[in-house]
Amino acid sequence: MRVLLIVVALFCLTACRATFFASINASQSGEGVVTHPDLVYDPAHQLALDVYAPPHAAHAPVVVYFFGGDWQEGKRQWDRWMGEALARQGVVAVVPDYRLWPAVAMAGFLTDAANVVRWVHEHAGEFGGSPDNIFLMGHSSGGHVAAMLATDSQWLGKVGMQPRALSGWIGVAGAYDFLPIDDDPDYVGMFGTTPEEQAASQPVNFVASGAPPALLLQGEEDTEVYPSEALSMAARYEDAGEPAELRLYPGVGHEGILLAFGPMKHRASVLADTVDFIRRHPAH
Repeated sequence: MRVLLIVVALFCLTACRATFFASINASQSGEGVVTHPDLVYDPAHQLALDVYAPPHAAHAPVVVYFFGGDWQEGKRQWDRWMGEALARQGVVAVVPDYRLWPAVAMAGFLTDAANVVRWVHEHAGEFGGSPDNIFLMGHSSGGHVAAMLATDSQWLGKVGMQPRALSGWIGVAGAYDFLPIDDDPDYVGMFGTTPEEQAASQPVNFVASGAPPALLLQGEEDTEVYPSEALSMAARYEDAGEPAELRLYPGVGHEGILLAFGPMKHRASVLADTVDFIRRHPAH
């Protein structure tokens, strides 16, 4: 534990995310998980994904996990530990690449994410997963990606799917309601300059009747993505008459809630709560 705390401190001080996640991956065993790495889903943009499956999986629920990183950094390989953690719970986990800013703006990374979901729907059975029992999940900006696909039907609609085809989605300290963005040049570049463009980047603005069930996991001490965003999303779900479960964890911050899925399980019951949500929302 002392070594882990040193690694966490290093991450917080230097933002060396690659080193941080490499240390987590090195500390976790891949035992009991069947890994299918480097599967290309978009040859034109050289985008790939990794699949983590329980041994002998059959008709298992599937989770597509989008990594966080302020829509600007991150690699699927950094989150091997997350895929393995989910697979050990009987879930087929998919961790994909998707393009980031400044290579693309919001339409680019949401198009990539939608293409991933279509690929998973077409290929889930090859890995023991059920194409009719797909959940989206993401941390921070990855939670925004998951939420946008689950609420704004245009993105999955472009690949011949609809949000109602999802069994549900899980936001881990996700960004759902973060206006105003002021004059931050990166955010303006990603989400637009006009009020209408920026409003179209907010998942809370698309929650409507028929939205898939949501599980919102949020640390009460998060000072990067404030709990107010999860509360806002839960309220929009209630207004729409659709089910959303909000879990608030005292004493847990933005990175702490993510680490609670792996090396810091004692901090919050996020993995157990996620698995319980998945099991209570079976295939359509």
